[in-house]
Amino acid sequence: MNIISIPYDHPDAAGCSTVQAWAKLPREPAPAEKADLIVRIKRMLIEQNAVLVAHYYVHPDLQDLAEATGGMVSDSLDMANFGHQHPAKTIVVAGVRFMGETAKILNPEKRVLMPDLTAECSLDLGCPVDEFAAFCDLHPDRTVVVYANTSAAVKARADWMVTSSIALPIVRHLKECGEKILWAPDRHLGGYVQEQTGADMLLWQGSCVVHDEYKAQELIALKAQHPNALVLVHPEAPRAVVKLADVVGSTTQLIVASQQLAADTFIVATDNGILHKMRTCSPHKVFIEAPTAGQGANCRSCSHCPWMAMNGLYNLAEVLETGNNEILVDPAIIPRAVLPIQRMLDFARQIKLSTRGIGNA
Repeated sequence: MNIISIPYDHPDAAGCSTVQAWAKLPREPAPAEKADLIVRIKRMLIEQNAVLVAHYYVHPDLQDLAEATGGMVSDSLDMANFGHQHPAKTIVVAGVRFMGETAKILNPEKRVLMPDLTAECSLDLGCPVDEFAAFCDLHPDRTVVVYANTSAAVKARADWMVTSSIALPIVRHLKECGEKILWAPDRHLGGYVQEQTGADMLLWQGSCVVHDEYKAQELIALKAQHPNALVLVHPEAPRAVVKLADVVGSTTQLIVASQQLAADTFIVATDNGILHKMRTCSPHKVFIEAPTAGQGANCRSCSHCPWMAMNGLYNLAEVLETGNNEILVDPAIIPRAVLPIQRMLDFARQIKLSTRGIGNA
């Protein structure tokens, strides 16, 4: 495997602190407060001609609210596409910042709001555009392929954008065309794609703070306790964990697998926010969180993204009341950033892969 090690941590470690993110968790409303909040939010969505789109990893209250109000719960690209197709003038994105930016790139004429603009992603933070552009300039002979979990500016520097469920066919296509690839930012997903396709790939050394924590030995021990369980793993997890999977796939693909496979018990190695949808779709089945590294790890995600957890009913209501937290993308960047996204969507149509369900993490 052709891997190059690229330093990607910010000099100021506090700038990527999950401790800071956990410190901003919105207060959980009491039952009576929750009912009032939901009524207010529903009213404001109608009054403002707004639609709520939520990621599978956010709080179940937001997932349920999105679906109850005519919005959607899905992967990041599906969220952005839904907003593009929906007549609403405002898209409210319950997720992390790059998702809001992608929605704005595909919907520049619409207002895009988020409950908290500081809800980030370690993959995005770990791939600063200036450093990434300099890396690309060192390898002008390579086709630049970036994961959806990147900023608008990084997308604007890319030739292709991919999600976890369409990365394999796109990279296979590029390999067949004789192209060498520069991949960013997730090293685990990039390594999985390289191993499956045999493509010549240089990998930016980024990782997800949640998926990077899953450990093979702990998973083997848990599997021994549940010998009939099937293991579902997102390819952002380390290679040793992916090797133990019965199914490797994007969030949407893992949800579909949990519904279609005959097993009654599943061990799930991705953000535990997904368990709400899995349990809703298959209430008769048992879903168990895969173990993370625990106390000895450098970063304790507890199988849940701290930035995703920053989305709540209170700050959702506040952003609708105030109009604050609008996602803005430099208009000069949008025409370039939309090109790799559109190239992916066109390829999906060409191979007859539904654009519904090609989302990322």
